[in-house]
Amino acid sequence: MQLTVLGCRSGMPAGGSPSSGYLVDTGATRLLLDCGPGIATALSAVDGPLDGVVITHLHIDHCYDLLPLGKSLLKPLLRFPGGPEFGGDFAPVPLLVPTGARALFERWVELFAISTMPLLNRAFEVAFDVREYEPGELFELGDCAIELHELRHTAPNCGVRVTANDATLAYTGDTGMTDALLKLADRAGLFLCEATLRASDTTGHGHLSGAEAGRVAAEAGVADLVLTHFASTEAEWLQGLRTDAAGEFAGPIRLAQPGDTYVC
Repeated sequence: MQLTVLGCRSGMPAGGSPSSGYLVDTGATRLLLDCGPGIATALSAVDGPLDGVVITHLHIDHCYDLLPLGKSLLKPLLRFPGGPEFGGDFAPVPLLVPTGARALFERWVELFAISTMPLLNRAFEVAFDVREYEPGELFELGDCAIELHELRHTAPNCGVRVTANDATLAYTGDTGMTDALLKLADRAGLFLCEATLRASDTTGHGHLSGAEAGRVAAEAGVADLVLTHFASTEAEWLQGLRTDAAGEFAGPIRLAQPGDTYVC
């Protein structure tokens, strides 16, 4: 199983890096985990179809590019008078989203309606096979088993555990400290963990520090830790996060960067 970082910024894109988005490829199945601003563009530079999309929560930096992605998936069906004929195979892409997402999608489509091409207003009806999930549910997409673990954030957020061919990747989305992280990350080959802060979150918003990410990785017995969801990409800030995590976790610690790939 290979993970490719498409974007790793918290909040809005900055410094040329998109917000949250990660491509998982087993060789047989390709999954997109989160789809924040800039991810549709980054994904367009990666060859190959998508077999599924999983959204951890409905904050803008994790889901905003679903609409442009959906419109781009419709390209094989589009016919522009006097324009190019795209053609090609088409099948709706399974989209796993928190309960309540359909209502949000309907509002998006209304805000950005295109009267001359009504097909483009049906991205969430035609391009995606929308499946709302509840925490604790299990799904199978291709050769991947997907588990949704409820974590602690100001918006309902589920961490994603993907298992295929005896390899396991765990991804937090956004979360504060919670015992549920240990079950999510339990003995994962690769733990993709948010590390937004240098100190513990006392606001109740729900984010992890570098040290907390390292502590969870150590207690859960993961093989590799990849820190992500950075508030800054200044070298001193990133090295501080890594140093904080290394004070808790003795295994390999990597700092996510767009374009980086990891194998678990």
